[in-house]
Amino acid sequence: MNPNRQAKSSLQAVKSIADPSLFTRGSDDSFIALIVYVDDILVASSKIALIQQIKHLLNAAFKIKDLGVLGYFLGMEAKLSNEGLNLCQRKYALDIFSDACLLECKPVHTTMVPGAHLLRGDGVPLEDPASYRRLVGRLLYLTATSPDITYDVHQLSQFVSTPTDKHMAAAHRVLRYIKGSPGQGLFYPANTTLTLKAFSDSDWASCPETRKSITGFRVFLGDALVSWRSKKQPTVSRSSSEAEYLSLAATAYELQWINSLVQDLHVNLTNPALVFCDNKSAIAISENCVFHERTKNIDINYHLVRERVAQGLIKLMSVSSLHQIADGFTKPLAASLFDMFVSKLGVQDLHSPA
Repeated sequence: MNPNRQAKSSLQAVKSIADPSLFTRGSDDSFIALIVYVDDILVASSKIALIQQIKHLLNAAFKIKDLGVLGYFLGMEAKLSNEGLNLCQRKYALDIFSDACLLECKPVHTTMVPGAHLLRGDGVPLEDPASYRRLVGRLLYLTATSPDITYDVHQLSQFVSTPTDKHMAAAHRVLRYIKGSPGQGLFYPANTTLTLKAFSDSDWASCPETRKSITGFRVFLGDALVSWRSKKQPTVSRSSSEAEYLSLAATAYELQWINSLVQDLHVNLTNPALVFCDNKSAIAISENCVFHERTKNIDINYHLVRERVAQGLIKLMSVSSLHQIADGFTKPLAASLFDMFVSKLGVQDLHSPA
């Protein structure tokens, strides 16, 4: 019998629709979840006996190596405690410094100079563009536990085809920022209320070359940051309200996916997700089903947010621009604002002195 088929029939696990790498089995006290990435498997359950049973079944079908309690997975360091789970990539970050010969570099306080814009063709083309592409690629993976550099890496990724010395200098500044706390990562508290809360923002027509806007959002499950994004919008928005509305639509899509994922984990979210936006016009468009002049040029795909509001799956809330904590995903911030942005991300550095 094929070992893959034998293991599948023995486990009787169900593959998640939201994430094909997630497999679950059982419910309540007998619930167990497996995350499978190629030949790396992470098993989680409230009962150690169930975990031992799964490992026995897997070992019967494959030759596996039991690495014990979660400590290192896919380049991420994990630290479990009674308070919660800390994820960071300290060793990975230090390897980047070593490869870039920047182990002795001086740290900086922010990732980018406020008001700075990177332009295509600005500066002297690099003799070795592969070094820039390699660095940006590694920084992209570092954003898995360092959301504070997401906007900057998004900007740097736009110039991998023809990088210049100015683009490389901007990438090195990001590294100098990371040098200040290479062990900083995400913290997921053990005791938190399982409710979804999101902050959605945009920076209208901020790209100097295409005049496209930037979408930025962050999603919390309780007090834990579970999803974030900084991305250029696919179309040019004719107003700031339209740009904000497109950001709301992207946030609604993400919340829909997260809701499906937690359902596969047998978690029921009874309350609607709260979505905070600092543009009242965008909120009005989302809650008003009347098709009028302001929305006729918006693609129908983005009106998903209206459906989710009508269904009661999300609830839109107005927030002042001063308290819009997704701002750092759409533009470079001054030092004081950047500090506030990072402080609201739920990050923690276990390797820094108390």
